[in-house]
Amino acid sequence: MNQNEFVQRVAPFKDKVFRLAKRLLLSTEEAEDATQEVLVKLWHKNEILDSFSSLEAFAMTITKNYCLDQLKSKRSSHFKVIVEDYADRSASAYQKAEDLDSWSWVEKSINGLPEQQRVIIQMRDIEQCEFEDIAKVLEMNETAVRVALSRARKTIREFMIKTHNHGIE
Repeated sequence: MNQNEFVQRVAPFKDKVFRLAKRLLLSTEEAEDATQEVLVKLWHKNEILDSFSSLEAFAMTITKNYCLDQLKSKRSSHFKVIVEDYADRSASAYQKAEDLDSWSWVEKSINGLPEQQRVIIQMRDIEQCEFEDIAKVLEMNETAVRVALSRARKTIREFMIKTHNHGIE
């Protein structure tokens, strides 16, 4: 596979790789480095890329593993919701402030989740990945991914209800 073919094959999911890396590493610069590392790893394996049923899932697996290795070396465990992707540009200043406040609470609730659930929330709810791809990336079966996602969403929902009720039940 030549360079142009390679670029055409990875272009559709390159941004997803970056967003997953940014979700895991927090830093834009580190996410850019991680994306570059993943693309280099894919390039070095370009002779066997056709053998993968889902090149995107394979790239996401490499990204997850690379980022988790980086996190383990740093002992960092913070996630950040990237609000800019979801901002309503036509909203009033008040609504924008409310949205930012809500996102900060969602971010806090996601930060409180176990690592596996954070990755599943990122991949399914933010990146819109299929359960099959998430299962491949996390080396889990699809049922376990669905259960973990359900638990993560329930935890976030309970946190948000408690937050908006000011702790009053």
